[in-house]
Amino acid sequence: MQLWVQWWWVVAQLRPACSRSRTFLWMGACLAGMTVRGDLMGVTSLVRALGLKKVCYERMLGLFHSSALDVDVLTRLWVALILKLLHPGMVSINGRMVLVGDGIKVAKSGKKMPAVKRLHQESESNTKPSFITGHSCQAVAVLAGALSTVFAVPLAARIHEGVLFNNNDKRTLLDKMVLLINSLGLTAPCYFVADAYYASRKIIQPLLKRDIHLISRVKKNAVAYEQPIESEGKKRQGRPRVYGMKIKLRSLFDELGSMQEAPSPVYGEKNVMLRFYSRDLLWRPVGILIRFVAVIHPTRGRILLMSTDLNLVPIQIIRIYSLRFKIELAFKQALRVIGVYAYHFWMATMTPVGRVSGNQHLHKKSQAYRDAVRRKIGAYHCHIQLGIIAQGLLQYLSLTFPKQVWSSFGSWIRTIRPGLCPSEAVTATAMRNSLPAFLADSPENTAFTKFLRERIDQDRAEGLHLLGLAA
Repeated sequence: MQLWVQWWWVVAQLRPACSRSRTFLWMGACLAGMTVRGDLMGVTSLVRALGLKKVCYERMLGLFHSSALDVDVLTRLWVALILKLLHPGMVSINGRMVLVGDGIKVAKSGKKMPAVKRLHQESESNTKPSFITGHSCQAVAVLAGALSTVFAVPLAARIHEGVLFNNNDKRTLLDKMVLLINSLGLTAPCYFVADAYYASRKIIQPLLKRDIHLISRVKKNAVAYEQPIESEGKKRQGRPRVYGMKIKLRSLFDELGSMQEAPSPVYGEKNVMLRFYSRDLLWRPVGILIRFVAVIHPTRGRILLMSTDLNLVPIQIIRIYSLRFKIELAFKQALRVIGVYAYHFWMATMTPVGRVSGNQHLHKKSQAYRDAVRRKIGAYHCHIQLGIIAQGLLQYLSLTFPKQVWSSFGSWIRTIRPGLCPSEAVTATAMRNSLPAFLADSPENTAFTKFLRERIDQDRAEGLHLLGLAA
């Protein structure tokens, strides 16, 4: 029960995002349902998980579409709260916390779902289909850890493709990622870790203005330039040179004699030696010095990394970028355990889209139609943000109360490693097992537990179990 008491203490601090108390209680019910549900079949799974009466289905649908819940305010509150709660365990390099960003494409087959389009998936393996129909989102997370565990704690995610309200809107995914980072209200200096797609002027220049440095992978066909060297005693006509000799970055791997060797700082690796070589070169897209690092791994091959912070030594750059995969694990848990993207909301008045469709251009549609699309996309964002909060709460409980999680787990897995914090799936099982005790013996009979108990359906097995009335 202690886990739920702590859970509610955190959720209660998100109250300012709701303009009405009843809206806040329904938001808490949705968060609790996402925390404990055993299937990912939309809003119906939330009703089943909490054993609620069938009328609650419409109430929960209304919450996701309600204007009484401000998603932007909720996001800023969540970011400020999670950074305060996880501050002791925050991954920090040179006094900077580490943000991780990436995109995720979620399959959706609804013909009346705004922003659904045909998407291309690039994958190094053959496990993903080349094309899907769905929503394209971008997400930002912060790295935090305890014991030997590091989580990518999600902060926000938004749908960034599929709908154009203004035909003159030329913003790219890179521009929208910068807007997403700016919307978080961060004031502390950060590192932003991302894949090679985000190694661009559109990312670097706006982030540097906010004292956020980029660390990313670089494509092996990229080039950079040495600083120009002016010969003494010789005057050259014209303006001074800005760039010196061109350097193909893949040629850095040829400097075998100059490479350094060090134990691998990659997360989870032991007894592995890396070889690396770094140079500070001018990169034409931004016109500033960038630190490039060529890394040779004995089993994983070669990779080129870059950092806009010249104060980072190469081994730190390698370590920071090696944690980028944590956001991939967070996506996996979001899809398979939490159901962050398991929404099925459709728009009855929408013009159906085909299976092979691109962006939906709405500049010729009526204002009422555009407002309806905005309302529906707002419902998607509300569901995504609440799912992100539910996942972040599970990670917070795992990092802060690992012993209590294991004591409430009440099940069996083949390997339990004492040096690692439990996963989101294990923590969700512990929360599911301890929910009946929280509803029965919650301290001071909180308004939330009273709210849930009044809506539990005692004619269903789930309701009887939660109330402790099952035979």
